[in-house]
Amino acid sequence: MRIVLSSGKRKTAIARAVIKPGKGRVWINGIPLEIYPNELFREKVMEPLLLAGDLRNQVDIRVRVSGGGVMGQAGAVRTAIARGLVEYFQSEELKRIYIDYDRTLIAGDPRRTEPEKPMRYSARRRWQKSYR
Repeated sequence: MRIVLSSGKRKTAIARAVIKPGKGRVWINGIPLEIYPNELFREKVMEPLLLAGDLRNQVDIRVRVSGGGVMGQAGAVRTAIARGLVEYFQSEELKRIYIDYDRTLIAGDPRRTEPEKPMRYSARRRWQKSYR
């Protein structure tokens, strides 16, 4: 029996996926994907599964995700699933399909928040001037 562990990150969200032989079921933090409360989250996570086609019916996927917001978690989960499926099936064709569709499915997104500067409220905001 083959088991693959994979991970994905998006902003501050981290997802860890366990992929093993099964019937095509997906759980996110112990909740089946079909009844996950957030619809946009569900659609985002389904993208790598839909692109995989019939291969998704051969595996069960369990994902633990923490940190970040809802859409950050969705991005982390879809990256973890896509990386895991590519590794499980050892398929260069599947990897190429993912990269052609959306590169962040495999490569991740390097963008991070800009650090806050000294004596300011945020990264870019400055004190207002009352003259001019």
